[in-house]
Amino acid sequence: MCGIAGWISFDRDLTCEQETLSAMTATMACRGPDASGMRVERHAALGHRRLCVIDLAGGVQPMSVHTSNGEVTLVYSGEAYNYVELRDELIQRGERFTTASDTEVVLRGYLRWGEALADRLNGMYAFAIWDARDQKLVMIRDRVGIKPFYYTRTPDGVLFGSEPKAILANPLAKRAVDADGMREALSFAMTPGHAIWSDMQQVEPGTIVTVDVRGLRERTYWRLETRPHTDDLDTTVGQVRELLGDTVRRQLAADVPRCVLLSGGLDSGALTTLAAGHLRDEQVRTFAVDFMGQAENFQPDIMHETLDAPYVRDVVEHVGSQHADVLLDPKELADPAVRKAVITARDAPNGVGDMDLSLYLLFKEIRKRSTVALSGEGADDYFAGYKYMHLPQMQRTRAFLWTAFDVGPMDKRGTGLKPQLLSWLKLDEYQQDKYLYARREVARLDSEDDFEYDMRVMIYLHLTRFVRYLLDRKDRLSMAVGLEVRVPFCDHRLIDYVYNTPWSLKTYDGREKSLLRGAVADTLPESVAWRMKTPYPSTRDPYYPRELQQQAKDLLADRTHAVFELVDRNWLESATAEDPVTMGRFSRLGLERSLDLATWLELYRPELELP
Repeated sequence: MCGIAGWISFDRDLTCEQETLSAMTATMACRGPDASGMRVERHAALGHRRLCVIDLAGGVQPMSVHTSNGEVTLVYSGEAYNYVELRDELIQRGERFTTASDTEVVLRGYLRWGEALADRLNGMYAFAIWDARDQKLVMIRDRVGIKPFYYTRTPDGVLFGSEPKAILANPLAKRAVDADGMREALSFAMTPGHAIWSDMQQVEPGTIVTVDVRGLRERTYWRLETRPHTDDLDTTVGQVRELLGDTVRRQLAADVPRCVLLSGGLDSGALTTLAAGHLRDEQVRTFAVDFMGQAENFQPDIMHETLDAPYVRDVVEHVGSQHADVLLDPKELADPAVRKAVITARDAPNGVGDMDLSLYLLFKEIRKRSTVALSGEGADDYFAGYKYMHLPQMQRTRAFLWTAFDVGPMDKRGTGLKPQLLSWLKLDEYQQDKYLYARREVARLDSEDDFEYDMRVMIYLHLTRFVRYLLDRKDRLSMAVGLEVRVPFCDHRLIDYVYNTPWSLKTYDGREKSLLRGAVADTLPESVAWRMKTPYPSTRDPYYPRELQQQAKDLLADRTHAVFELVDRNWLESATAEDPVTMGRFSRLGLERSLDLATWLELYRPELELP
């Protein structure tokens, strides 16, 4: 896993811009703490920061191959899990390798197959190839959007990077956020391709972007497609088991310490038991997050019916993993320096409060002992794991369910923001427009009735919007500490197969995630196999909201702070007077957002479009 940055300019000589490229590349140092490299020629400047995972001695980047018609140079972030098979095929076709890295497989695969290489890759990746033979840049992103990839057009080319901060380090980039950028950050609409920052876009998942002197062109090489599902239940369950087992096996490949993120749920439990089975002669490592005083302060609610810890212990005892609990102190969670690190990692104030802060601290601790971690992101979104997916009133709702289900860490109301700002942004209208547009993307089978089609739409929207948010969050916070997180449930083969299964199969045992449970229950403790879905935990210690209030009071003392162009001062004052023990969900979310916005404005000083 790595960080990339680059600048293509067809009208200027970039050999004079090494200092600028160095600044862009330096912003990716957390993503690649092990090595740094740059390559600059007249019209192309490419930078790379490396986290060594496979072929530690080889795989140095930027990586180039000389041809009779010019150099072809690659900067690459991610992993190609089928690189061994591709390498063997390329050797049979006459290619000769000088390293054992997947990076060289990608580069030589491009030389052999051109852009059609993308169709052959299985993995998570975002990479750019400068092909001097045709004076063109080719940018390719993985099918699901696991690895981030951003770009900004310039009058004579393009700037690109793994994260917006790499682009913003170039003087040509605008540090501005327009009205739609504000709406994206505050509404959780998660529009594909939107980057929040003005004039900046994401390379969309499953997309190839080509830039040459004629301009910029996009081509989609993979998308979710509607197909009939003809397999019966037993065949379907067996295929899910086979695909998941294969992808876990592939994603364990590494020359550095590996682990599994364990929550005691069905998804992480399945990854742990499957990983243990594949490793055999090696004890699987597992990590779980917990909070000081969590058992004493815990009160069951609609989202969190049980604590994670007992179920984590059941899995650990079942597989005999080398386990560690990462116990977080609410004082550390409330440290403004941690919030600053998280906002820096995400480049935007669109987080989920202490759940981001604790995830960052969890990754920071894991990185001391492992370099690669397997995580269960994505399973809930297409195996139908979220509780709201099974509520009749939510199934009939024509909206993005992750905010329509008004429980959890996402507040689409804009609690705490100035009324005139909310009136101008019209967040509800914006989100509804985006929902209706997204719904039209979903093809319908002739045999599907209205209910079945609505369930297809629900899963489609989660896979093309919500999952991408979760993946971006996981990538940014893990790479901020140099930890590579792999997500086996986001293998495109598994997604494509399960997406097209009818709702009756997805829920055949009368529960959420029926197909996944059927595929892996025999590997798990019964308590875990039948545990109700429980989201990532949040601290229940009253110290945390009390400290949020104190930090808000400090913010209120600065009457000239730019955050009060966005945040309602009167609301913030009232929120600081609430009892932290009984504080309501929206008050806490509003406090979190106010502090996130203030931190973001201090760090990035963006030019905002305001009413």
